[in-house]
Amino acid sequence: MTNAPILSSPLWSRRLTEWCLVALVLLGLGFVFERETRALRAQSERALVGSSLASLRTALVLNRLAQRVRPEDKSLAVQNPFLLLQQIPANFAGEVSMRNVHRVAPGSWVFDPACPCVGYRLLYPEWLEPALEVGAVWFRITNTQGDSTLTPLADYLWLGTRLK
Repeated sequence: MTNAPILSSPLWSRRLTEWCLVALVLLGLGFVFERETRALRAQSERALVGSSLASLRTALVLNRLAQRVRPEDKSLAVQNPFLLLQQIPANFAGEVSMRNVHRVAPGSWVFDPACPCVGYRLLYPEWLEPALEVGAVWFRITNTQGDSTLTPLADYLWLGTRLK
């Protein structure tokens, strides 16, 4: 009885199988890393949007207080809250209607004077619920009890957090 050597295919060996498994694991880790990176970028975008909304709300309150102190000053009657800021954000695209927000670059703020509403076109709209066609969130400038504020037009849920 002779021991015949086990023939292995020159195209497919054990070492090639090991390298394929390593490549698949690395590929899977790459996809997970990409998803987590996008989630982190969306979280930072949400934080920046919240900060900008807080600045706009503060500007509206300060403008309303100035109007109470100087009711005769017509220069305080500003509809666009971005004009109340000390410095207009670099990503402010100007006055754009809601129906034309798709023409604005993602990551831009807009003001719709017809509404009057403030809008933001998201960089990462896939993290927003309800999913919107153009990926923009809108806030109406409302006057409640004499004070102006920004109220969301929808019940936005962004990365599991309610956007206020």
